Amino acid sequence: MNGSTGNTASNAPERPERRDTVMSLVTARRMLPLVERVVRDILDHQKTLDRLQPEQDRLDRHRRDLVWQERQRRYQVRDEVGVTEHHLRGALDELHGLGLALLDADTGRIGFPTIVNDRRAFFSWQPGEDGIRSWHFVEESACRPIPPAWLKAGDISLLGKS
Repeated sequence: MNGSTGNTASNAPERPERRDTVMSLVTARRMLPLVERVVRDILDHQKTLDRLQPEQDRLDRHRRDLVWQERQRRYQVRDEVGVTEHHLRGALDELHGLGLALLDADTGRIGFPTIVNDRRAFFSWQPGEDGIRSWHFVEESACRPIPPAWLKAGDISLLGKS
């Protein structure tokens, strides 16, 4: 997909946003096996961080009173947190590189950008769902079921003006 490189602001991140990405339902469905693996990695890394952060906080608070074994554990936890954060950033970057949005970090809900009635929207999926079955406009959070006509056609061309 061709993107405009002239749409940047002085405070924009070094990497331009991929706001111009538009996917058909067919493309989103084909991407799903890869996306499932990336989301599983994101959720696993976040779960690891959620487990390690309280321990790291406790060890850091008592760092002056720790015996050698606890200090050693503190260093180990700090290293593990750093590696896990690095892997999490990598997985999030991969998702971003695919042009997708992480809509809910707790559930792993992913948005596949599309256009519905000339408005930005997402096809929506999260782990545990057997496929992409819902969508919503970007500014909304409530998911709507994908109409049967879209499922039959499987093409974004039906999603133009009503």
